[in-house]
Amino acid sequence: MRHFLKETDFSRAEVAEIFALARDLKRKRGQRLQLLAGQTWAMIFAKSSTRTRVSFEVAIHELGGNPLFLNTNDIQIGRGETIADTAKVLSRFVHGLIVRTYAQSDLEQLAAHGGLPVINALTDYLHPCQIYADAFTAAEHWAGPKGDLLASLKGRKIAFLGDTRFNMANSWILGASLFGMKVALAGPKGYEPGATVRSEAMKIGAEFDFTTDPYEAVAGADIVYTDVWTSMGQEKEAAARKRKLLPYQVNGKLFAAAKKDALFMHCLPAHAGEEVTQQVLDNPRCIIFDEAENRLHMQKAILAVLTRSSAP
Repeated sequence: MRHFLKETDFSRAEVAEIFALARDLKRKRGQRLQLLAGQTWAMIFAKSSTRTRVSFEVAIHELGGNPLFLNTNDIQIGRGETIADTAKVLSRFVHGLIVRTYAQSDLEQLAAHGGLPVINALTDYLHPCQIYADAFTAAEHWAGPKGDLLASLKGRKIAFLGDTRFNMANSWILGASLFGMKVALAGPKGYEPGATVRSEAMKIGAEFDFTTDPYEAVAGADIVYTDVWTSMGQEKEAAARKRKLLPYQVNGKLFAAAKKDALFMHCLPAHAGEEVTQQVLDNPRCIIFDEAENRLHMQKAILAVLTRSSAP
């Protein structure tokens, strides 16, 4: 049974296939596709969402399947039913699970006990669907309509600024090794990547640099990337986070210190005036809405590959 719980669940060769399929499915949008015909995919969400929820629901529908949205407060898992029991029950009804939750371990339990493919739609640890869509988006800009998407990423540098202990930074650390990219992270002392992702990176030979100097990180960068300073569940820390992370705001001066043709990327939602200024968001090299659109096409490709891999 194949799952997509972390970036490294696919090989580099499979990533190339998924990117090519995403481009093909993007071109074919509007055609009647039945890759998920007769299938129902349950979407278990413990966290609110705009892009992830809408893109997955539309993706499943456009591939001929039926999306079933399940807020954790509306099902028995929210009243104490074990994750294992929930997985066993749902596996009798649906063909796959798309899960947006807090703990990566919850996702792993669902995959272990359910007997059906599970997709990580975000945990506090990783956000692999976002990273795949982001890398695909950058590759589109560099490879053009017919070029080798994955090859266009090789040797490129991404600078990630802000809280480098959380899911987006972790996902870039793991994903960049598959994409052939270099990662430079910048954040305050004490905000560096944690032991778990460092251990995983070491196992797969993924390398990254961490610095407390944002200008050092963006020097020579092809992509400048940031995320919100306060994620869901961290609201009580908001004021302290703003104070510590202000030097890592992506403003016009910092963005100009990257390559002259560097792209600005953000997983959204963006808080103008905090992690990024409106000036940067208005820059023509800001491709945040291309990223958002490509969530749909990338998730179609992931769904198609997992469905094919899990077929009896």
